[in-house]
Amino acid sequence: MTWPAVSVVMPVLNEERHLASAVSHVLAQEYPGELEVVLAVGPSHDRTREVADRIAADDARVRVVANPTGRTPAGLNAAIGASSHSIVARVDGHAMMPADYLAVAVGTIEETGADNVGGIMAAEGETPWEKAVAAAMTSKVGVGNARFHTGGRGGPADTVYLGVFRRSALERVGGYDEAFLRAQDWEMNHRIRTSGGTVWFEPRMRVSYRPRPTVRALAKQYFNYGRWRRVVSRQHKGTINLRYLAPPTALVAIALGLVGGLLFWPAWLVPGAYLAAIVAASVPLGRGHSATARLSIPLALATMHMAWGAGFLTSPRHLGANSRVARGAREQHA
Repeated sequence: MTWPAVSVVMPVLNEERHLASAVSHVLAQEYPGELEVVLAVGPSHDRTREVADRIAADDARVRVVANPTGRTPAGLNAAIGASSHSIVARVDGHAMMPADYLAVAVGTIEETGADNVGGIMAAEGETPWEKAVAAAMTSKVGVGNARFHTGGRGGPADTVYLGVFRRSALERVGGYDEAFLRAQDWEMNHRIRTSGGTVWFEPRMRVSYRPRPTVRALAKQYFNYGRWRRVVSRQHKGTINLRYLAPPTALVAIALGLVGGLLFWPAWLVPGAYLAAIVAASVPLGRGHSATARLSIPLALATMHMAWGAGFLTSPRHLGANSRVARGAREQHA
């Protein structure tokens, strides 16, 4: 086959430590075609811009553009706008791509006719807590049946991690909706699918991901996931399913059980059953890990479930009010 040229777009913010390594993984790809890298750099608190400028000065394949807002979807659109090739690959500023990542992605696009292909968000920890979170994030009890977390057979999917796109598909749907500060991948993949395109999961595409290093950081991450997934479900009817409803349902049931138990003690069986379930589920997930990591897995699972559920339940109506869908709805009713 004739290998098309690929533009790799990277929104970066406060990535001084990891940026040079991430870009080197891109430039070292075993890809037969032409490559370019566009870094959209936000207003960082560290030396990210200096590192990016130095990388660009050392390699003509790398360009730097500004992302004044520092927001991920705006950075992605800025980088896509400054890129030039027919295939566009999204990569994060701390992602470590395997050497065949782009070759597998482009081969899959050509073979399947998909508009976007992506693979596995391979969570890998260094500390005992990070390893516990990684075990939770790669399990069905932690994240349901999302194949980009847990793996599985290749095929059409609702969404995938990162993504390698046909530029024509990005242009067809108008790129990322910059109102979605989170869940912008899911939202745009939904628009690609509803416009007649295919999003394809390819398990050979594995990208290492470092989990949040503290309980607080993990809770904040999943709280925001829940908040923004609620926005997607409000604006794109029919996109919610039982996997997304499970955490808020569990949170409400546990809260009612804890309060109700003050008046009727059997109600405490509800939170007790949840605790027993995540402890039991943690046993097989902890195999091969240290005792500290094994003991941390139930806490990681509970943090993910409860924070996601709280975010979903408390997602304010004004969140995402400036999105394309919301603006279109207002114009229709004007």
